[in-house]
Amino acid sequence: MNHEPLNSDQRFGEEANETGSSFLPVSLFKAGLFSRCPRCGNGALYSGFLNIKPSCSSCGLDFSGIDSGDGPAVFIILIVGFIVTFAALFVETQFQPPYWVHVVLWGPLILALSLGLLRPLKAMMVALQYRHKAGEGTSMDDDV
Repeated sequence: MNHEPLNSDQRFGEEANETGSSFLPVSLFKAGLFSRCPRCGNGALYSGFLNIKPSCSSCGLDFSGIDSGDGPAVFIILIVGFIVTFAALFVETQFQPPYWVHVVLWGPLILALSLGLLRPLKAMMVALQYRHKAGEGTSMDDDV
């Protein structure tokens, strides 16, 4: 993608700079799956496993206003709980293994799914927050 970088003073959730140039919308799934900047889709979002960078290295978007909160954790609990519960019920009803087999199977699966989904879901929540211009303590009725 070839995007014009905006100045580094631009805040999270703002679309265009003072000259009026703007970025093409980035897919929420692309931004989430590849953990990329929600505005340009090029710069990395994380500096560590879950630490969000101060700004995008590609377009200069300031990430200081990002707060995904507990959203990703809630979705992960629901998704992983659904998958593991029904898989454990299926294995129990079809094969009736001893309890230690359940511990050996489902413990590592819960850990792998939870850690594997955390980065992409957090990045997707950040992209949703950017797309809808959401910020801490703001709502659509604040302009009234």
